[in-house]
Amino acid sequence: MTSTIATETRTATETKTTPITGIVIGASRIVISFLFGFHGLQGFGFFGGIDGQGGSVPFGSFPGWWGSVLELAGALLLFVGLASRPAAVLLSGVMAFAYFTVHAPMGLLPLQNMGEPAAVYSWVFLLFAAIGPGRFALDNLRKHRR
Repeated sequence: MTSTIATETRTATETKTTPITGIVIGASRIVISFLFGFHGLQGFGFFGGIDGQGGSVPFGSFPGWWGSVLELAGALLLFVGLASRPAAVLLSGVMAFAYFTVHAPMGLLPLQNMGEPAAVYSWVFLLFAAIGPGRFALDNLRKHRR
């Protein structure tokens, strides 16, 4: 009778998780959500507003006002690392919606339709949803208390 011994091997594409990985992910989450929050604030007239002159989207309008609310709330949640994965999924969807409804009708490629930031944010938020918040997140405190 023959027996098979299972051995664990690593491929060249697998990476060993190091302590610095969580720090880099956490720092990236904080910086990216901070920067993204300004997009949400623009919808309310801050930082030049939506027209560069302080204009804001009409209260309650869809998708502009609600998009700004979701952008700002999601950015705040992601910034502090609370409900990080659901917030990241939501923000990824918001940016995908923005890309396909606002930018894509103006041209095929992101550089043609000025949708590159929306596309990049969508993919970065999807990445955070998959890998988690990294270090410095309130989600990590909730795990340790259980």
